[in-house]
Amino acid sequence: ITPIPTDVVYDAQKAALGKALFFDPILSVDNTISCATCHNLPGSGADGLSFSFGVNGAEGSINAPSVLNSSLNFVQFWNGRAKSLAEQALGPIVNPIEMANRLDNVEKTLKSSAYKARFEAIYPDGVTIANLADALAEFEKALLTPNSRFDRYLRGEEDALNAQEIRGYETFKSIGCISCHNGVNIGGNMYQKFGIFKEYKQKKESLGRYEITKRERDRYVFKVPSLRNVALTPPYFHDGRVNTLAEAIFEMQEHQLGIVPKKEFTEDIEAFLNTLTGETPAIVRD
Repeated sequence: ITPIPTDVVYDAQKAALGKALFFDPILSVDNTISCATCHNLPGSGADGLSFSFGVNGAEGSINAPSVLNSSLNFVQFWNGRAKSLAEQALGPIVNPIEMANRLDNVEKTLKSSAYKARFEAIYPDGVTIANLADALAEFEKALLTPNSRFDRYLRGEEDALNAQEIRGYETFKSIGCISCHNGVNIGGNMYQKFGIFKEYKQKKESLGRYEITKRERDRYVFKVPSLRNVALTPPYFHDGRVNTLAEAIFEMQEHQLGIVPKKEFTEDIEAFLNTLTGETPAIVRD
């Protein structure tokens, strides 16, 4: 595990445009849903629901992950169907149970709005779908949350964590959590089957990578979620079935590690995970 970089590199002009679009329901078919509807900012970058709601109250089928630190993930969405932030940005716009719009309609709408001049000031070709995706992605690049207490500890500030939190980190490593939750984002850099040692009873059925590849070995395989800011993002797992961090840690011991859950392991790891909350990105503090 390595600290989140303190220097966030992004194009400020593009990110400012992306920020405006992120909070604007203009991208939805009926002007009721924005990106921020499901990704609360400032805040956790998620919405605190098991399943988000789109236009006309349509309920989704998978938990909305936090948008914070999403640029550090190796792919986007639980099933990895988007390879970049720009590709991901367009998905909710056309999803019939999210924004339920068409890209040609979005382009037409933006060209007849005040955004037209803002696009033309940045992009030579003005409003295009590619430029829309680029601006939204640039905003998301700015959503890093550095300087958590754990990051400070990794950088040598030994008193940034107390004894229980350090013990929780050592337990996190020794029992095997770190085999999947590693790297700068403490996850988000690999796929893994959910339910290795014990079948996981889903709140709503989702087949994971199988939905994309149709390979049997990818059934119930998901992108490993980041644990950054995890204390802020209940409910947990792809189906939002678990409401508390302690319960999530308990179940992971059973389902993913194949060990009998221990109260002391759960308590210490929870203490450690609470140190992963970073700073609110400057771009959303303004």
